[in-house]
Amino acid sequence: MKSLKNKNIILICFFIFILAVLFYIKNLIELSLIILFGVIILFSYKLIKINQANELNKKKAEEFSLEIDDIIEKNLLALMYPLAIIKRDGEIVWSNEKFKTVFKVQDDTAINIGTAVRGIALDKALKYQNGMIQRLRSRKRAYDIYVNTINFNNEQLSIVYFNDVTYLIEGTKESVMLIEVDNLNEVVKSIDENNGPLFIAEVERAINNYAQNLNAMIRKYDSTKYVLSVSDSNIEEEIAKKFDILDTIREINLGNKLEVTLSIGVGRGGDSPAENHAYAIKAKELALGRGGDQAVIKKGDKFSFFGGNTKELEKRTRVRARVVAHALKDLIYESSKVYIMGHRNPDLDCFGAAVGIASVSRQLGKQCNIILNKDTRAIEKYLIRVKNDDINSNLIISGDKARETIDEDTLLILLDVHSRGYVQDLSIVEMASNLVIIDHHRRSADYIEGALLSYIEVYASSTSELVTEMVQYMLEKPKLTQIEAEGLLAGICMDTKSFFFKTGVRTFEAASFLRRLGADTIDIKKFFSNDLESYVQKAEIIKSAEVKNNIAIATCPSYIDQTVMAAQAADELLNITNIQASFVLVQINNDIYISGRSLGDINVQVILEYLGGGGHMTIAGAKLENVDINNAKETLKEAISKYLEEGE
Repeated sequence: MKSLKNKNIILICFFIFILAVLFYIKNLIELSLIILFGVIILFSYKLIKINQANELNKKKAEEFSLEIDDIIEKNLLALMYPLAIIKRDGEIVWSNEKFKTVFKVQDDTAINIGTAVRGIALDKALKYQNGMIQRLRSRKRAYDIYVNTINFNNEQLSIVYFNDVTYLIEGTKESVMLIEVDNLNEVVKSIDENNGPLFIAEVERAINNYAQNLNAMIRKYDSTKYVLSVSDSNIEEEIAKKFDILDTIREINLGNKLEVTLSIGVGRGGDSPAENHAYAIKAKELALGRGGDQAVIKKGDKFSFFGGNTKELEKRTRVRARVVAHALKDLIYESSKVYIMGHRNPDLDCFGAAVGIASVSRQLGKQCNIILNKDTRAIEKYLIRVKNDDINSNLIISGDKARETIDEDTLLILLDVHSRGYVQDLSIVEMASNLVIIDHHRRSADYIEGALLSYIEVYASSTSELVTEMVQYMLEKPKLTQIEAEGLLAGICMDTKSFFFKTGVRTFEAASFLRRLGADTIDIKKFFSNDLESYVQKAEIIKSAEVKNNIAIATCPSYIDQTVMAAQAADELLNITNIQASFVLVQINNDIYISGRSLGDINVQVILEYLGGGGHMTIAGAKLENVDINNAKETLKEAISKYLEEGE
């Protein structure tokens, strides 16, 4: 500025000198010189003004930079965060290198922060003077966004900085994976003795290679069990690939007649590795309970399922059946009384198994009752026979009566159900201090916890088969009446569709035992017989079927409101050539019930799980609440399409 003043003084003096000289010269040349010098003076004056403006802008920029430096010095933590300074319209006037790197901004001049950071609440950023304005997910990270307002040269600016809180949202970044080989011993027994060690080594090599590809820490803690510590980002990749290790293991072939399968449990999203390990344990238990050959992920309260397309293999040993039978016998002895309950709309498998357990309890000297409400259409014929039987005339009680009389020494046995959503009366379950679960369905995500004894065997054809085996170990000389034996055999016949589906050696052995006790197959056939009207209604349902991709979908007419009829129609559709799976929808009040059946190639359980249902690969069901039958049908079609796409 001082040099500019000196230049001004020199120019003024020079101008006065020229005027003084020209005062004595009065001709055309002198006039031209005056004009020339005037132009020079004007040009010099404008040049001075430009220099003055540049110097002023430079001074302001230096002051602005000093102001920013001063702010940053006062808040050293800002150096750790992405940080930007914006005008009142959101335009970025300055940002640090961290901001440019994180949000991939190369040149932040004249860029609006809303463009650089998608989803930022710009109105709040400009409104608040200080403090946190929002939590934002951006570029796979989570940020708490804070704003501080400053005034500079009578202009209001906002400092916006981003605190990375991804670790708080996602928990630990390391997930825990538990792997168990489901059936290694059974598979090894099916191959040549010399190939046994080679087969085991091939399975171990495949699992170790899998861990290596995941960059995971792996430890083998049992002959068929492994634990892995895996980066959570790699779990995301496995989800995208639908855990193709399941297919890789099944494809191992050294002359084995059976396919080897894995059960995988993954725990993620916990606040610590210990919590993720606990999640993984529950996930693997669920995978095993659903029949194996699948991966289950537990993240908080949410479960995700992958695989599960291999049929369950029958276990030839009865060791567990004997152990469970003795344990249940001890629990019955220790209880004051025994209550038995099944699922909603009980079928013959559920009720027949209940009658069998009630008979055992009675022979062990304990009072026993079966809890039944009004939904008994599927068991009406057999129920009438039980009520007319002198021994079992007082066997049935209502849910209200059970709630009034249950105490802390009462043993509650749940049969053919383990899901909170399908149990007949959840309030009674919550009141029970002592709980036993016996079931053969694949375990669902909302299974009832806290049972003293849980016997869930998905390989079994039916709950009646499990109970029949247990009866032989709980009593030295089992003495079931003909009605009781027929109830168990009817349950087996129902779930195996007269020994066509899911029938193993142990199924025939159980049926043979019941036949020796006097079960009459002709009487059992009568339990499943229909009158002419029902047969015509079933024909109407089958007539409505639409077939696509070998899958039939039928709907019950509005005058039919029986799930039993829907289930029978679904079974009947499988007798038609080229139909591999069938679904029948029936409307009861404002809800839609779906019965699914399959010959085995299509997993109806997985399809109906998309709709909140469950069951087995060949028999499953679901309930859709507050929806009309047309919308339910479209929802079912979407689930089928999703299943077929994932299968491809």
